[in-house]
Amino acid sequence: MFHIEFNDVQLEKVFNTELAWENLPFLLEGIPLTLMISIIGMALGLVIGLFLALARGSEAKLWRYPARMYISFMRGTPILVFLFILYFGLPFMGIELSAVLAATLGFGLNSAAYIAEINRSALNSIDRGQWESAKALNIGYWKTMRKIILPQATRIAVPPLTNVFMDIVKATSLAAVITVPEIFQKAQIVAGRSFDSMTMYITIALIYWPICMLISFAQDRLENKYSKFI
Repeated sequence: MFHIEFNDVQLEKVFNTELAWENLPFLLEGIPLTLMISIIGMALGLVIGLFLALARGSEAKLWRYPARMYISFMRGTPILVFLFILYFGLPFMGIELSAVLAATLGFGLNSAAYIAEINRSALNSIDRGQWESAKALNIGYWKTMRKIILPQATRIAVPPLTNVFMDIVKATSLAAVITVPEIFQKAQIVAGRSFDSMTMYITIALIYWPICMLISFAQDRLENKYSKFI
């Protein structure tokens, strides 16, 4: 049914190394903004995600049901739609956000839902007897959480949380649609004026790759750090 021919395909027509090299400095200018949005968004997601996880596991319906609804909504809607709501929708309500702020809030609020489920699973994996032992020793809830439970839960949560961070880094490319000048948006600018989209898209793929490799390296270091809590 499908017939594809690769006759006379020349490498320079697929990837123009000269064009990629000439525009590499311009593309790299987008890395600081990409990382800033990713790091702040992840930090926001970690904070909100922890409280959502605690609320999700609470016995009080006043906390549990709103947390479940928030998690369900964020996991059930595309991040691109949420970015449009923040950047293009809120101005109709008299609230205007810059493109960078909208992207940062968007990724932070969205990732919080996934982080909450990761945290909840990690917290639930800790043996209940440790809570009971801490209570018998008259150790308060928050001290038990901070000194005993969270260090162990963190070791379990590090790999999936790292995957969430990687997803945020790669998803920042969606911020280009709301005019954030990150890596992908800059690649689109070059592709538009050079009429060589393939070269630019391959180039930014080769930029994202080592960034994610560094994140994986950091994951290994964190896993080794928290392995003492095994």
